[in-house]
Amino acid sequence: MFKRSSITGISLDASGLVALADLSTIAQRTALTGTASFLDILILAPGIHRHQAASEVNGRELPITGAMTTGYVFRIENQATVSYLQKIGRPGRLVNVLVKERATRPFGVQWFKVKFLTGGAAASVLYHLIVVLTVITMTLLLVIRDWWAVSVLLMLMFARIINVVVIKQRIVMGWKGAAEVGVQGDLLVLLSQDRWVRMLGLVDDLKAVTSGQWLRDETTIEGFATSFATLLVYVSAALASNASTIGSFFIVCLMLVSVALLGLCNSLTDCLQMFGRIVTTTGESKRYERRLDMAKELVESSQRDDWAIGLGLILPGDRAKKVSV
Repeated sequence: MFKRSSITGISLDASGLVALADLSTIAQRTALTGTASFLDILILAPGIHRHQAASEVNGRELPITGAMTTGYVFRIENQATVSYLQKIGRPGRLVNVLVKERATRPFGVQWFKVKFLTGGAAASVLYHLIVVLTVITMTLLLVIRDWWAVSVLLMLMFARIINVVVIKQRIVMGWKGAAEVGVQGDLLVLLSQDRWVRMLGLVDDLKAVTSGQWLRDETTIEGFATSFATLLVYVSAALASNASTIGSFFIVCLMLVSVALLGLCNSLTDCLQMFGRIVTTTGESKRYERRLDMAKELVESSQRDDWAIGLGLILPGDRAKKVSV
């Protein structure tokens, strides 16, 4: 069995600094799932103090969007949705995504599939593997009685609890406009780097994932709470130097393995979950030699060109070329 002196000749006094790495992996996971889970408390990876930055995962991009059914032009402000569209977008290609309501089932096999396998079986397995690794690490530290190392993990978990609670409070449906039951919508999103995404689905479902913010601004109390959580992460990094060499080794390994698995989990997650809706790619992406070619094709299929003019895809003088309504 491991002992506190199992590793000799190696100094890991600065192991706690790993927790201070400014990574966005945790924030990206929150954006993909659309919320924070209390199971996240056992996901200990670098970047815990950056959890609230989930509202910045879009890189501040607010892509212009045209409604091909109504002609209206607006910008998507939902940071998580923009981040997902950036992830699936490809330069010079039109990617189709489908937005639909997530099925709710009672407890049973179907409930398990909806709850745990919506984002992909592989991603779900990796996520829960991280949880298991955290439990195993904590158990080993308790066995060798490295109380300093145990304290460090507990402080990180407490910081996670605070951030999870605040994230849950900040997630609000907000104003989505009047309901349009049963009306089909069709949106064209123009992202940076010439990435184009077409979003299909019911108008109410499209509104849920595109209009308004995903995370509201922090209140004063929430700001104090997250600041305290950030300080906890820094204090835990300072106290980690008191842990034994083997304890520090366990902490470093847990952090590095967790962030690697979580990053892989994010890359394997094939959909976005948001406000009871699922956004996922559908069909094959189509490549265009010119953006104008794409615009003309979509104008022909939508039987109107006002949205294309609003997006700057075609000039008003090209109206004569549009298909008559």
